[in-house]
Amino acid sequence: AGLDAALEGVDVAYYLVHSMGRGNGEDFAERDRRAATGFGRAAARAGVARVVYLGGLEGGDSVSEHLRSRHEVAELLRAAVPELVYVRAAMVVGAGSASFQILRGLVERLPVMITPKWLDTRSQPVAIGDVVRALAALAELEPAPAEVQLGGADVLTYREMLERCAHALGRRPPATVPVPFFTPRLSSYWVALVTPVELGLVKPLVAGLSAETVVRDAPPPGVNDAPLGFDDAVREALAA
Repeated sequence: AGLDAALEGVDVAYYLVHSMGRGNGEDFAERDRRAATGFGRAAARAGVARVVYLGGLEGGDSVSEHLRSRHEVAELLRAAVPELVYVRAAMVVGAGSASFQILRGLVERLPVMITPKWLDTRSQPVAIGDVVRALAALAELEPAPAEVQLGGADVLTYREMLERCAHALGRRPPATVPVPFFTPRLSSYWVALVTPVELGLVKPLVAGLSAETVVRDAPPPGVNDAPLGFDDAVREALAA
């Protein structure tokens, strides 16, 4: 009844839900599946014409469980409404972003860090303000694109992001100690220990860090035309 009332008379709805880090040990993918199915049914009953869904950007053939779940949610929503715009963003830089909290936590709390392999993976981090503006533009863009990829102005490794984040915070970047056998699973426990982000959220995020997240198809004109660079995105996040 709550969803039905909320969607009454709505033409365009945003779906920004994910279940990582929630629940009592229950599979987050199953929670996401149930939530998307329930929302899709309610949107169909209400006659919602378009849903704009924010998911994640992946690279190559290596797709983490987190991103597989995001893709499954997109397909469930696509089957329920006339138009589904699947927005796939790289790492979001903003005060409420778990990925940015991890990055900032590593810089603020570690003078020396063990180096996981994913530190040298490339990504295209995007400012949260740019994501919000893109989502707003996609509510009305015609024709509705099936998929939109969002990234910032810079393509950087996570190591470079740590260094730039440290500079923005007025700190020295953590010294690094390479450890070849330091797997994403092991590093997720270490990240959860030294940052304010809980393990249930860290594990699926870190599992996806070994694959590049770089925009391959530019968004349509009028959507993220002039994204911020990483340094400006970090400054905005720290000022928020």
